[in-house]
Amino acid sequence: MTTELFVQYLFAGITYGSIYAIVAIGFNIIYNTTGIINFAQGEFVMLGGMISVSLLPYMPLPLAIGLAVLITMVVGALIEIVFIRWLTSPSVLRMIIITIGISILTREAAVHIWGDNIRSLPYFAGNEITTIGVLGARISPQVLWVVGVCGVMVCTLHLFFKTTSVGREMRACAANRTAAILCGINPRNMVTLSFVLSAGMGALAGCVMSPITYTQYDIGTGLAIKGFTVAILGGLGNSGGAVAAGLLLGIIEAFSVSVVPLAFKDAISIAILLLILFVRPHGLFGSGEAARLKAF
Repeated sequence: MTTELFVQYLFAGITYGSIYAIVAIGFNIIYNTTGIINFAQGEFVMLGGMISVSLLPYMPLPLAIGLAVLITMVVGALIEIVFIRWLTSPSVLRMIIITIGISILTREAAVHIWGDNIRSLPYFAGNEITTIGVLGARISPQVLWVVGVCGVMVCTLHLFFKTTSVGREMRACAANRTAAILCGINPRNMVTLSFVLSAGMGALAGCVMSPITYTQYDIGTGLAIKGFTVAILGGLGNSGGAVAAGLLLGIIEAFSVSVVPLAFKDAISIAILLLILFVRPHGLFGSGEAARLKAF
């Protein structure tokens, strides 16, 4: 393999891995606050891309993206209020079934609204033939946008949880909900906020990835599987581990294309997920708490 081809595969892996990491962090935000595995997380990515494409003819690109993220955040809040808030101590299996149902409903609504056509946003800088030379390889500037925006989101989220009062309240609910209630924290509001944050992050990731990967009503399912794989691989609830695991999975997928047919690329993440669940269910960087999912 030449240096140019190696760099090309590496950047492709980092790009896709960054997106997987954002989806996984969305899983972790909701899981840490509620204990829920939200399999509708991939639909937030789809909604961000599809809504921004629909808004673009009527407003500038930055405004279309910002409004798409806000609308998706509202959708995330409505999902929690309508489908989740009224439940009392639901089992893990029940919540998995409910979130899968939400994913199906969202996907069916999307195909009725937008149809099954593939759509995309324009490149943020230049066009699809504009490239940057890196060690002899040609990289699209949009790749740098994807990696940069995802990196900024991760850092901002870290600062939010570490330095803001609301972030600390969400961490308190995750650590001990009863103690948080005794301190005057409303856990229901924190749960709603967790859905809003994860929806916003997913939507923004969907917007920046749209020019490269395109967007369609059914992309959420595959992204949810990849994001869940990364969340388990990095240790469920461990957002730092999710970043490392996302990059690892993305790079493995990118280089696998040179060994196996492209049609088998998605099967690699499924195989990794099954392997991790059997061999190390708490993930590479996680605690044994995630192992409880093995029962399901």
